[in-house]
Amino acid sequence: MNVSTAPTTFISRQTLAHPLLWLLALTLAHIAVRVVVSPALKWDEAEQMLWSQQLALGYGPQPPFYTWLQWLMNQVFGPSVLALAFLKHGLLALAYALMYLAGRELLEERGAWWASASMLLLPPLGWYSVRDQTHSILVTAMTCGAWWLLLRITRRPRPLDFALLGLVCGIGMLAKYSFALVACAMLLAALSVPEARRALLSRGWWWAPLVGLLVVLPHALWLASHLAEASAETLNKMNIEPEGHLGRGLLSLLAGLAGTLLLWLLLALWAFRAGWWQRPSTPASAPMHRVFMRYLLLVLLALLGMALFAGVSNFKGRWLLPLLCVAPLAAFAARPELQRHPRGARYTLAIVGLAVIFLVAAGLRPWFGGLRGKVDELNHPAAELAGALRKAGYDGTSPIVAADHMLAGMLRVRFPHARVDACTPEQGDVASCVARQAALSQQAGTGLLLISRADRLDPAWWAEAQARITPQAIRSIEIPFHMVRAGTPPAHYEYTWHTGRRQP
Repeated sequence: MNVSTAPTTFISRQTLAHPLLWLLALTLAHIAVRVVVSPALKWDEAEQMLWSQQLALGYGPQPPFYTWLQWLMNQVFGPSVLALAFLKHGLLALAYALMYLAGRELLEERGAWWASASMLLLPPLGWYSVRDQTHSILVTAMTCGAWWLLLRITRRPRPLDFALLGLVCGIGMLAKYSFALVACAMLLAALSVPEARRALLSRGWWWAPLVGLLVVLPHALWLASHLAEASAETLNKMNIEPEGHLGRGLLSLLAGLAGTLLLWLLLALWAFRAGWWQRPSTPASAPMHRVFMRYLLLVLLALLGMALFAGVSNFKGRWLLPLLCVAPLAAFAARPELQRHPRGARYTLAIVGLAVIFLVAAGLRPWFGGLRGKVDELNHPAAELAGALRKAGYDGTSPIVAADHMLAGMLRVRFPHARVDACTPEQGDVASCVARQAALSQQAGTGLLLISRADRLDPAWWAEAQARITPQAIRSIEIPFHMVRAGTPPAHYEYTWHTGRRQP
């Protein structure tokens, strides 16, 4: 009896080369970098720290699902930078993984990897989402999942996939309301192609709208009574102008399209050159090639209609991202022979190179801004400020009211057992907001900390904040910023600490 003495390998070379394994490694690296680089928070991070203090059916201008997930992460990791980074980069990894699965429905492994990794070359996802985004990441991930399930259903319709498609689309709507445009364009494009239409109308199709409706219904009921609150900020950012808007709207749309797609287009042309327009040796992936082209045409027409007829004069790249993230997959599905192109290694090298550059840039951005003399949110001395407040008498559990939401979110991370809010002029009457918080703290027998920072303070804030409460002398704290050049003025904070002791 012969017994093989060949060494046993627990992880094969093929496994080590799998793109999803490297995606996991890149995700963990980004999480580690974000945790190490600074305990302070960016705009969207701070917003999530405040909103996720409680579960609600709606959170002002944004749908609730991302905040629900953040609440869950806070239960696992505590309200922390780790909880923020784990959720964000986990969802980014999910978006790439779902687009990879969508690509595998049409392409070989190499082509699927390119279709997925090419999204890194879309700056709103590859870079700006790393800097500071939340809901846009979730809606993009759900868009990738919707494409994957649509491709599966087109190949082999099954009731389970219809139910999953309804679930993904429902979460997409709870991620960002703009997902409605994605879903409508996908549906119309698929129904316009006979093969896809037959698959979408096959046995069990009704699971998709049923599950989607059940997922969205609770928030939809909330939205019906909070429509103005949920839409005002978005409409304001779109800069809707009834007259004289056309030129600005078209220029903004063109800039948004270029900012989203141009880097990928240039690198793809550099890598494959004439391979894009030569007659293909293998047929395009039908019928999905036609679905892709009609979908992108519908999206472009909708965006043009918003600029021409609705008066929209501001198109941000993060708004266009979920609409256009399928463009690389559509391109490689139209030219499947590029998967064996001799210059394909150059394209892979470009993607890997940019992935490393973005990772390094994410770690260096506070130093880069500080050396230029431009203080970033991440330069704030969060830990030192928390220590100074404790030394000044703050008990660590009483409510905190800050003059801006980024300071509030930063203190929420440092004092996880305290209720933290921001009372800002943008939110309404500062005096009423602070008075309400003061009344609640007095009823609970706790103190109240009011605090501001000099680099983001409305001149009238302190006068308004103490207008309806017993005023106290405003104290100051100065702490050097982190990662800044010599001679940079220190961070300046002002605060009052109401101890909560009842007066005799």
